[in-house]
Amino acid sequence: MSKILHTVAVLSACGILLSACSTTPGQTGHIGSSIESSVDARLVLPPPPVAGGAAQADDDRMFHESRALQGTPRWTLAQHDANLHTAQVVRSFSCAVGTALDLTKMPHFEALAKTTRKAIMHRTSEAKNFWHRTRPFVGTDLPVCTPTNDLGPHSSYPSGHATEGYSVALLLAHLLPERASLILQRGRVFGESRIVCGAHWKSDVVAGLLNASTQMDALLAQPALQPDLAAAREELQTSLSHAVAPPTEECAAEADAAAHSILPD
Repeated sequence: MSKILHTVAVLSACGILLSACSTTPGQTGHIGSSIESSVDARLVLPPPPVAGGAAQADDDRMFHESRALQGTPRWTLAQHDANLHTAQVVRSFSCAVGTALDLTKMPHFEALAKTTRKAIMHRTSEAKNFWHRTRPFVGTDLPVCTPTNDLGPHSSYPSGHATEGYSVALLLAHLLPERASLILQRGRVFGESRIVCGAHWKSDVVAGLLNASTQMDALLAQPALQPDLAAAREELQTSLSHAVAPPTEECAAEADAAAHSILPD
């Protein structure tokens, strides 16, 4: 395992362990509107690969090789993962959690997801603007799994999609530590989908996983979040007690993607 991915795994585990002592079941509350992340991604993340270096050569290779996935089930999954609407991102973890996740039945979890997303993406935007990295599809006519019109051509590092997907994974794993392995695995697959899509370099995605881990580790410890974390945990437990099985074909596609990672050591 690479040093970066090892760091991501350690930080993820640290965040999950906080769940054991962070809240008291039965509490309710409302998240304040001024939640901010104290983590400056521009300081935490390593700089992106430089032109002519070995890391950039690896990024180039991965981008070109993954174009062969066009038209496969993995490509289709990547297209689904490109949708960053909060309800859709959360729904993407249904198979990992073990029940169809419906935000209309989880108001506290929805509030948490949206509030933490706002704080994290603010920091992520700072980093994107700071490094101003060109996306892999720029200057090519190679296939990309999602329309490029809305993608900033020079906002590749770190991956916002990978950050968002893994942030939701960390939130779910924090609340459901007994399902953490499968949830975090799905978060990794969600990030890898950006490589499959051709929207991000491999190193963008690895940086996105690290970005999510450091941001969420700080946010989940904030006192203002604790009442809603407790209420969200109860919402998830209620959903599991009345579990609705997610579509079998979706779960099979996700399991296959997890078993065939495109982030090798």
